[in-house]
Amino acid sequence: MYTRRRRRYFVLMGGCIALFVSAWAFVRLWSVPAAIGMCVVAMVIPPVAAMVANARGPDDRWWDDPSGDPKSDEWWDELDGKKKPK
Repeated sequence: MYTRRRRRYFVLMGGCIALFVSAWAFVRLWSVPAAIGMCVVAMVIPPVAAMVANARGPDDRWWDDPSGDPKSDEWWDELDGKKKPK
């Protein structure tokens, strides 16, 4: 699950860098407005990539560590399906 999110993040950020570099290396020679448009799109990608990298799946708990209260942790584990009810 973490590998998939990390891969998506790096793909998005790689696309961002590719857009930015190609905009000012190649596209500006033909059309400056198109290069600026590509940079605007590249500017939007990093926040989206951060949201993708931090998004949790439906099976993920949104808290990482046990609370320290054994009864509460046992209850949450039962709800998550990690333990069978007694």
